[in-house]
Amino acid sequence: MRPETTALIALDVGTSAVKAAMFDVNGVILAQTTETYPLDTPKPGWVQQHPDRWWAAACEALKQLTLHPSTRGVAGIGIAGQSWSAVFIDKDGRVLTDCPIWMDTRADDECAEIDGIIGKDRLFELCGNPTQPSYTLPKIMWLRNHHPDIFNRCSHVLQSNSFIAYRLTGALSQDESQGYGLQCFDMRKGYWDEDALRALGLSPSLLPPISPCDSIIGSVTLEASRATGLPSGVPVVAGGLDAACGTLGAGVVRPGQTQEQGGQAGGMSICLDKYASDPRLILSRHVVPGLWLLQGGSVGGGGALRWLRGTVCPELSFEDMSELATAVTPGSDGLVFLPYLAGERSPIWNPRAKGVFYGLDYGKTRAHMIRACMEGVAFSLRHNLEVASAAGASVGELSAMGGSANSRVWTQIKADVTGHEIAVPGTDEATTLGAAILAGVGVGLFPSEAEAAERIVAVKRRHYPDSTSAYDAAYAQYRELYDRLSGLMI
Repeated sequence: MRPETTALIALDVGTSAVKAAMFDVNGVILAQTTETYPLDTPKPGWVQQHPDRWWAAACEALKQLTLHPSTRGVAGIGIAGQSWSAVFIDKDGRVLTDCPIWMDTRADDECAEIDGIIGKDRLFELCGNPTQPSYTLPKIMWLRNHHPDIFNRCSHVLQSNSFIAYRLTGALSQDESQGYGLQCFDMRKGYWDEDALRALGLSPSLLPPISPCDSIIGSVTLEASRATGLPSGVPVVAGGLDAACGTLGAGVVRPGQTQEQGGQAGGMSICLDKYASDPRLILSRHVVPGLWLLQGGSVGGGGALRWLRGTVCPELSFEDMSELATAVTPGSDGLVFLPYLAGERSPIWNPRAKGVFYGLDYGKTRAHMIRACMEGVAFSLRHNLEVASAAGASVGELSAMGGSANSRVWTQIKADVTGHEIAVPGTDEATTLGAAILAGVGVGLFPSEAEAAERIVAVKRRHYPDSTSAYDAAYAQYRELYDRLSGLMI
């Protein structure tokens, strides 16, 4: 294979779309495409998608990529995926029901059931995360409790990335970085605790064997080749959590480095070389071997601004909205936004939390609402960073990723609100780049994830904290508003 034709393909199974990208060995994008799909919200607290829609979107996106001449030189495929999926398949690989995604909170009662059987302290000691209704394990219990007829036909439970890997290769897998969504995952040792599964009445055979994120789990089958246009026989690696792949793609590969996430969801990921957990945060394994990520995951990221655009100013582009936000002073003249549009994850963990605009009056404009929305997301980031610091994590420079990083005003707001310098990498496709790096390591093109990222990832601009003190009062009000209103959020 000629080096100049060697390419790596990455898929990102996101909340609203599958992204597909082809990179050369220097991390340069050769081609990329996106195929969207809807969210289904049939009841309050239910947010679901059918995994076959993911596969259909992935097939269409890959067909577009195969038009590029470098397809003949594809060395490997990596897959990033949204967290906390529960894809139920039967023995023939057919999807049995819709998948409740990471925003779904229907499994509240199952959390109490799990905690009662095993014990909160035992679970937290095992996996480093408390039981939450958005996690995968309570969703498995929910299906068993509410639809035993479907559950009894279930052969395996997959994650979003492992489902696409299964469709491509026919191989069942579970990568290390997605294990944290199941409280039967031993975070320190990296394997399933079968005693915990049996205590819950679940067969260990439901969960596929755990693989390193850069390990080859199979190759593209003839059937998948016909569906996608990919050459058959191309190796596929296990891949990993989208936030962790994005953290790798943003260049966060050393302890203390921190990723700031600005996709549909918001949050941060702090790279650790030692196990450290806090019940208010999220602990996962990094896609980089031997490292962990202490994460803060908030519902209100770029999706909050997308919601505001769709409801208040649909005729404006995101660039127009950023420009309007620059005309409003820090603190939005007293308008404060709680970005809890689908409940909230860390650090408050309240599936019933509600979004709130506080401080509206006749003097407020759309520009105020736009800036307040950006500031509210930044406040949620600051809250998570403060909790991480209190837990002993060291936070320095932030590396931004996601579409929000394209907004200079929003990125500057985050720098000012948090008091941290923010570096913006040269590509805003950090998640697919991270998945491509995993594929490159798996097939031997790169010696390690860290060496590949440090060679490939470049910084295109930096934002330095400026008017940090201007946000202190607004942030204090943001915190107080939730404390005062939480009792009404039922």
